[in-house]
Amino acid sequence: MTMAVSSYRYQSRRCDEPLRTRLVELAREKPRFGYRRLHVLLGRSGEHVNHKRVHRVYREAGLMLRRKKRKHCVREGKPLLARTSANQEWALDFLHDAVECGRAIRVLSVVDAYTRECLALEVDTSFASRRVTRVLDAIVAERGQPQAIRCDNGPGLTSRHFLAWCVERQIELVHIQPGKPTQNAHVESFHGRLREECLAVSWFQNLFDARRKIAVWRKEYNEERPHSSLGYRTPKEFAAQAVGFYSAARGARDSNAVPCPSRTPIPAQPRDGTEESCRILT
Repeated sequence: MTMAVSSYRYQSRRCDEPLRTRLVELAREKPRFGYRRLHVLLGRSGEHVNHKRVHRVYREAGLMLRRKKRKHCVREGKPLLARTSANQEWALDFLHDAVECGRAIRVLSVVDAYTRECLALEVDTSFASRRVTRVLDAIVAERGQPQAIRCDNGPGLTSRHFLAWCVERQIELVHIQPGKPTQNAHVESFHGRLREECLAVSWFQNLFDARRKIAVWRKEYNEERPHSSLGYRTPKEFAAQAVGFYSAARGARDSNAVPCPSRTPIPAQPRDGTEESCRILT
């Protein structure tokens, strides 16, 4: 490779010490400013320096900001399975909206993956894990508990209380992979209908108005709205035809009978007060 002698022996006469000193002073005053903002501060003070030179000196001086790397939750993806009966899997998720004053509200949705029924639409400004389990307890008391619950990785659904609640009731908890809402497709599809048919066409004056209107839409969704994936039957009609689910669930909830053994020993006491051996009545 040929090179000119003048270039080969060239030594830069540029000194970066004043710029380095000035950058260190500004970085001490503004420790969370990067080189771009420091370059702007230099320009405001009358020191017009090329931004590339500022970046080079900035790095040589060791002034780079150390960014904390975000810890991503590692989950193993589990595909959606074809469910064959009610209460095999419930899908949980949250939806956001706002009322007239601009205050944000959240809607907790619980959907049965088989019957497509909306089991709950709870509206509030925030949801802690204990509030979520109270809603689930109310559903369990009405129709029994599910075998599995599919949800995302939100703080209310990954807390110790929620995990302990699932373990105590032996409910399988399926967390989807972060950034992949399609792994909880049933509730995402439901949210599309809820957004288009209720939230986008309703004006909520306050939290109580939102609860009333969303509860009315939930009843209409379960009992009146034809569902295309259910042969244009309503979710309640489909659930009623699913091997008498409602009658079986109601009987298990209302019955207080306890099965009796075939032979129950009952001690019989004599009426005259004399000591006699107890007889075993069959």
